[in-house]
Amino acid sequence: MLSTRFTELVGCDVPLQQAPMGLVSPPGLALAVARAGGVGTLSAPLGVAPRELAAWLDASVDAGAGVLAVNFITDQVDPAAVGVAGARARIVDFFWNVPDRRLVDAAHEAGALVNWQVGSLSEAVLAVEVGADVVTVQGSEAGGHVRGDTPLLALLAAVLRAVDVPVLAAGGIAEPRALAAVLAAGASGARVGTRFLAARESGAHPEYVLALLAAGPESTAVTDAFAECPMCATLPRARVLRSAVEAVGAWGSGSVGTVAAGDGERPLPPRAGLPPHKGVHGQVHAMALYAGGAVEHVTAVRAAEEVVRELAEGAEVLLRRW
Repeated sequence: MLSTRFTELVGCDVPLQQAPMGLVSPPGLALAVARAGGVGTLSAPLGVAPRELAAWLDASVDAGAGVLAVNFITDQVDPAAVGVAGARARIVDFFWNVPDRRLVDAAHEAGALVNWQVGSLSEAVLAVEVGADVVTVQGSEAGGHVRGDTPLLALLAAVLRAVDVPVLAAGGIAEPRALAAVLAAGASGARVGTRFLAARESGAHPEYVLALLAAGPESTAVTDAFAECPMCATLPRARVLRSAVEAVGAWGSGSVGTVAAGDGERPLPPRAGLPPHKGVHGQVHAMALYAGGAVEHVTAVRAAEEVVRELAEGAEVLLRRW
């Protein structure tokens, strides 16, 4: 069993957290990862009111599933909503905002731990200074919105020298050798996103999943091609499949599809930062197909439990061999 400072602190069995990915990572995926021994992460809707969040979490969370986190992104976060999440999950998770002591305190007062994902050494130090219990360092290999421009292992080494809390590694971890490598380098665990997009419990559109399975080495790029989104207002850069960048570049001015909204559907403009989930219709190949730099290792659709087991057991064998 892979026991680390992170597993001991949060109470999970496997040093692995499923990355929050909005509507393509629904509660069912988070619960499956948690039941498998990892940390499952639910994505709080942007700007959600405390009462609405409480109702959603009460309907989504199974207290017996294992260790869960609730993630907040951008600076549009109500401390009261953080308290609601902290009362219902072991971890409150933040990304794409500057570390803020008010938010950390709100989570701690509700009884939760805080994990802050960062893209630089200075941001990692600040997160610890304001009270974060865990820091996740995101390397430039990560899929989706990329906070920094430093490769993972270099950033991980710098942060490990500077802070004394458990550190998770994120970016380009989609197979056991990568997990073993970051653990051997001193990380207390890993945060995995792209590999879970091809889990059976994923909310990703089937055509999105097929594009991931077909992708080979060097098939992603960091781009501003899908910069119409709240996160892109401050830093319009994300790692997506190159095929999607080419497709949207050749697109005209009309919408690329529609997305379910309330009782109907609304047009989805080109360059929208919304990854295609199962409620999207249209030209999926020209939408924001977020993917990490290790997408070539995503070769089959498997249950989330199998993904967790494959990563953990494979990494453990490699670490023993090394």
